[in-house]
Amino acid sequence: MDLHQLFVFTKVVEHKSFSKAAEDIFLSQSTVSSHIHGLEKMLGLKLFDRVGRESILTPQGERLYQWALKLLLIKDQALLDLTEGMAELRGIIRIAASSVPGQFMLPKIVKQYREQYPEALFHINQSSSKIVAEKVLHGSVDIGILGEKYVDDKLRYLPLLKEKLVLITSNQINLSDGAVNIEDILQYPFVMRNSDSGTNAILEKFLKKNNIAKDKLNVISYIEDGQSLMQFVMQDVGISIVSEIAAREYAAKNMLRMHDLNGFNEERYFYLVYNINKTQSLLSKLFIDSARDLI
Repeated sequence: MDLHQLFVFTKVVEHKSFSKAAEDIFLSQSTVSSHIHGLEKMLGLKLFDRVGRESILTPQGERLYQWALKLLLIKDQALLDLTEGMAELRGIIRIAASSVPGQFMLPKIVKQYREQYPEALFHINQSSSKIVAEKVLHGSVDIGILGEKYVDDKLRYLPLLKEKLVLITSNQINLSDGAVNIEDILQYPFVMRNSDSGTNAILEKFLKKNNIAKDKLNVISYIEDGQSLMQFVMQDVGISIVSEIAAREYAAKNMLRMHDLNGFNEERYFYLVYNINKTQSLLSKLFIDSARDLI
């Protein structure tokens, strides 16, 4: 059984498309098709059903996929054992990250990791925390980094970094230099992250704890992107509650003001999450094992 054929096969499975797999691994679509046809001929099995534009695994294909991942992992482990250094270890790590860790944590982690494994290539997707968890659960990415836990027996969470949320306002708004009461911000226009974000989930818990209905907030906008939210606040469109990690740099440059909220002591972690049922490549396993040391 040709290991390169198995590698090509895993890429078609992950992309559900011959053309997307070909683009990912820099082969022509005809070459990818030839590899899959050769594998099917050698095994005497049909591995894919073509449903519309997608290539869906047959039951035999699903079983082969799990074996292929294990065989490719063993190959990587063997190569690592035989090489004197780590420089020859190469491959792709697919990561989905929510906005704050994607912008303020992941660049540092990737930089540190590539100092050890310079041939590692990263494919990074930024989504809300909920979508990050879904991508990990469905196997479309190897690893997720997010700010909220979504419980599922297949998901394992590793705490990376503890942080807290803070209130941010434009420089035009004068609030107390100390901590601010939640009741004091209800009069101001409020810019909120989308409903799938970890920040929003924690804020809603705090409001409930203080017997304040969510509709008491004067929400004028829901925003997907954290950087855009910062711009809205700096332009005095509204105030917001965000990660301290995200706000710290802006506040240090006097681009906005940062305040604590009385009673808002909810600390949260950013987590690395992976699917225990997904066989990870050796590069991904090494990333998972070392992530906490890279921050």
